[in-house]
Amino acid sequence: MGKFDKYEIDLKGMQVGSVKHSFVLDNTYFADIDMPDVQKGKVNVSLSVKRTSHAFELSFHTEGIVIIPCDRCLDDMEQPVVSDDVVRVKFGPEYKEEDEWVVVPEEKGTLNIAWFMYEFIALAIPMKHTHASGQCNKEMTGRLHKYLRTSVDEGEDDDLAVEEGFEMNNVEKPIDPRWNELKKFLDNN
Repeated sequence: MGKFDKYEIDLKGMQVGSVKHSFVLDNTYFADIDMPDVQKGKVNVSLSVKRTSHAFELSFHTEGIVIIPCDRCLDDMEQPVVSDDVVRVKFGPEYKEEDEWVVVPEEKGTLNIAWFMYEFIALAIPMKHTHASGQCNKEMTGRLHKYLRTSVDEGEDDDLAVEEGFEMNNVEKPIDPRWNELKKFLDNN
């Protein structure tokens, strides 16, 4: 028995009407999928398969928590995911994914939905995922701010710079105007 056999949906043997399935996707599922975006989590998936005379409509409701790295401090964080997705399936001579349809070979008559569920979860994760304010790893954010700093403020302790091997002169050097333009991007975050 393969690791994704339990996600195989028998379409050929289904009668006209609808059937409901439910799946719990845990750390084992994410380890088996072996993709870098999500490697841990617990997600509940409710699937309703509706058959008409010529096609199938698979309606997925995905809800749960995935563990992903924070963009700011790189520590693991919990990210809630919720999505509702639909896959339309019809029979044909060979498997292929078209614009709005997934074509399944009629002689096989089954569709493995393991990859579809992973895609729905990955697409439900926001582009920017960071801990709530004040929740990030303090050491990492301290280092990040140290390297993002563009000038030394007068009130800061110069011992840190000397300790790191930098000499502090009281003479300010002119800043290339191109850096000032790039600094605007930092201010927008």
